[in-house]
Amino acid sequence: MVDALATKGIIGPFPIQEQTIPLGLSGQDIIGQAKTGTGKTLGFGLPLLQALGTNPEPGVKALVVVPTRELCVQVAEDLVLAASNRATQVVAIYGGKAYEGQVEQLKAGAQVVVGTPGRLLDLASQRMLSLKDVKVMVLDEADKMLDLGFLSDIEKLFAQTSPTRHTMLFSATMPGPIVALARRFMNRPIHIRATDPDEGLTQANIKHVVYRAHSLDKDEVISRILQAEGRGKTVVFTRTKRAAAKLVEELNDRGFNAAAVHGDLNQEQRERAMAAFKAGKKDILIATDVAARGIDVNDVTHVINHTIPDDHDTYLHRAGRTGRAGKTGIAVTFVDWDDMHKWAAINKALDMGQPEPVETYSSSPHLFADLDIPVGSKGRLKPSPTPKVEVAASHPPRERRDGDRSRTRTRGTGSSSGPASDRRPHEAGASGSGTHDGAAPARRRNRTRRRPSGDGPAAPPAA
Repeated sequence: MVDALATKGIIGPFPIQEQTIPLGLSGQDIIGQAKTGTGKTLGFGLPLLQALGTNPEPGVKALVVVPTRELCVQVAEDLVLAASNRATQVVAIYGGKAYEGQVEQLKAGAQVVVGTPGRLLDLASQRMLSLKDVKVMVLDEADKMLDLGFLSDIEKLFAQTSPTRHTMLFSATMPGPIVALARRFMNRPIHIRATDPDEGLTQANIKHVVYRAHSLDKDEVISRILQAEGRGKTVVFTRTKRAAAKLVEELNDRGFNAAAVHGDLNQEQRERAMAAFKAGKKDILIATDVAARGIDVNDVTHVINHTIPDDHDTYLHRAGRTGRAGKTGIAVTFVDWDDMHKWAAINKALDMGQPEPVETYSSSPHLFADLDIPVGSKGRLKPSPTPKVEVAASHPPRERRDGDRSRTRTRGTGSSSGPASDRRPHEAGASGSGTHDGAAPARRRNRTRRRPSGDGPAAPPAA
């Protein structure tokens, strides 16, 4: 089991694993705090599986609660890999998917449930999920659940489990409400903070580059960054779903291989995009923050913040998608002129020492030097398709043009075949100049009838 996990890169010489696994195996309640991408999943996963034994009885014995669907899928996959040589069954329970498949796995005797709070409570209220026999309960990314407003749901889930359970809580940050929750539902927990006190809040193996960029030039700048030397898989974060959909279309049109994950896509589309990214079929993923905690891919080399996040915690979680499993990474952030106050707050909170981002355009020499982009790189890998010009549409056939002139002459003579009666008086008079003599009386009679009563006396009819 350990060899398989080490091969995948989710277990290794990570401080959080070295400190939490021995305590977890002894049944000690743990509050684990470490930066994202440092192996927290197996810090609780291995003690959890060990507590269940090699051949556990059917029924839910362990519960892992996560904030997002993407993270639910990721954690479940890691636990399935860890339990590959055991009779333990793992099921992922989350919204956006049909109930039937998840309920069938529960009825089949799954012992480990990884789920999001909403779907877990929904199944529990319908008596399809029982938590009374849970021996081990884990809260993963607890701070994100606080941000999403799941704190009351977490308390309801705790209330349905046995007070003698073994509880582990893991998070990258530890705000006050989470600490209060831990004190309420945990039994003498040990707080483990697996960070170097001399290291800043940002990971040392991630290069942070911040540019003040114009919104109309961002796509061009991103296209050049995507051609940097050594670039591997790249995640681009946008603020809105609309921006994500627009950017993925733009990059694909420029010749790049991009997919998107955002809230306007259904769960099947989101999972398909994420699977393609992990498998390498797509090397660029455009995402909103809804998916930030579920992108656990070890070979992401670049993270690009298309728009600056709202706070420093979100910045850390976005940047933490790269530099995982001890590898190096690059985080590039664009700051709009209107968002300078947000950057000032993030820079101060993280002590990054970059109070004034450099004004940067797609042609700026320092852009190429900073990110190792080959000089002369353009923003498009393939030329724009040349639109086909329909000759027939711009030059109508001669017969049609002749016919149009005939109809114009006919209407100009006041014939009943055209809409001459709808024309204004001055138009009718102007079109009659130069016509044959027989048409003149008709035009005078039309002018006489159409003249408003306040414009003066009408001309006498011709003798």
